[in-house]
Amino acid sequence: MNNLNRLSTRLAGVIAIAITGSACSSNQVHPDSDVTAAAAELKQTQAVAYHPIRPYNKVLNPRQKEYPNHLGFNDLHIQAVRHLPGGEKDRRRLHHVVHHHCKGYQDGTFVCLMFHSGMKDQDKPIGFEYIIPTAMFEQLPEEEKKYWHYHKVEVPLAKATFPDMTPEELKKVLPAINETYGKVIYFQQPDDKLPIGQPYILDVHSMPKVD
Repeated sequence: MNNLNRLSTRLAGVIAIAITGSACSSNQVHPDSDVTAAAAELKQTQAVAYHPIRPYNKVLNPRQKEYPNHLGFNDLHIQAVRHLPGGEKDRRRLHHVVHHHCKGYQDGTFVCLMFHSGMKDQDKPIGFEYIIPTAMFEQLPEEEKKYWHYHKVEVPLAKATFPDMTPEELKKVLPAINETYGKVIYFQQPDDKLPIGQPYILDVHSMPKVD
């Protein structure tokens, strides 16, 4: 039993004793003082237990959906192909859907966890995509820009879908999503059980087009 339940039970028990007057003579309880102490302790515990939770992004996640394996990364859900390494040689990888579960930040950036094996509770991310607005991209060094892809071009090429939004809802936010750039960084090969070797950047530009 957690502290909150234990305190609630204690408070209820003390109140019951106070009402019935059935305190044991060998272990005398003082109802008034015990009720006050238990109530004060319960109030303090509740103040800690019920801390404010960051609200969902009501525009990007209108139905407030969440999944068991990406706590906190539920502002935006994207599904896209052309996001696995080896797609140049293996058409199955090229067409494989990768789930992006993204968290938005106040500076206009997003970080998306990348799930390639599905959305079950024990599926693990093998990388992430860092997303920045166009204005931030333009400030990057020229040598760095080659690692980023423009979403106005990539969203249709990757046949990206936004399963948690209706077409009407997506129509409102897609222009803003289009004006962002993404950099995909993997720390694990899709077929490996562990992250072996060095992390790597996925060159999305080099991926063949999907029919």
